[in-house]
Amino acid sequence: MDPTKLKALLDEVAAGKVSSDDAAKQLKTLPYEDLGFAKIDHHRQIRRGIPETIFAAGKTPEQVSAIFKTMRDHGSNVLATRCNEAVVKQVMADHPDADYNVMARTIALTQVQPEVCNGVVAVVCAGTSDIPVAEEAAVTLEALGNKVERITDIGVAGIHRLLNQREALQAATVLIVCAGMEGALPTAIAGLVDKPVIAVPTSVGYGASYGGIAALLGMLSSCAEGVSVVNIDNGFGAAITASQINRLANGDVS
Repeated sequence: MDPTKLKALLDEVAAGKVSSDDAAKQLKTLPYEDLGFAKIDHHRQIRRGIPETIFAAGKTPEQVSAIFKTMRDHGSNVLATRCNEAVVKQVMADHPDADYNVMARTIALTQVQPEVCNGVVAVVCAGTSDIPVAEEAAVTLEALGNKVERITDIGVAGIHRLLNQREALQAATVLIVCAGMEGALPTAIAGLVDKPVIAVPTSVGYGASYGGIAALLGMLSSCAEGVSVVNIDNGFGAAITASQINRLANGDVS
């Protein structure tokens, strides 16, 4: 339940259109709903401004679909991340009107249009192999009402490609920069813009990249000011932080 729906319910109680008993029934599962294998945090939308997200990795297809249905029945927007083929098959069979993004490995259902934020978040990736992580970030941002500028394949191996995007980079309120290998792109971009840069190391690279650890350490050691770093392949986490920054910067937080 989002704040708008909660206020509408309280207004109906005050106007005598809904009894206090009926309202109590609707609010009974507001803190969380216990499915036995999962406790769904319906209150998160009110508390944090965003609904709970389903992290599908490690869950069975049936569990993901059941959580999806519970959130849907509660009137929430639903986003599931890290969906494998079996999860996609189950959830899309049960919820054919949901949107599956094969590159991001996400399944989303929008029941309430999110409030649109005025600012733009640039989601940048160094190479085409980094797109899945970047796309997870982009899908999450859009689910939260952010305008997204996708900029792909501008890694430092061809620095002219990066410089050609300078205007678009500078126009963003906040930037998410995904890179594997040695992870140099966030530092290069942070040296060109006066906006926050959220660096996302990806697990892309040869043996010495150690599944993204080399990029992670490189980003944590950045010499450029204003670079923050999330965990390896965590496009979702970067998107949540970027969305909060974007709304604060553009006066979209009450």
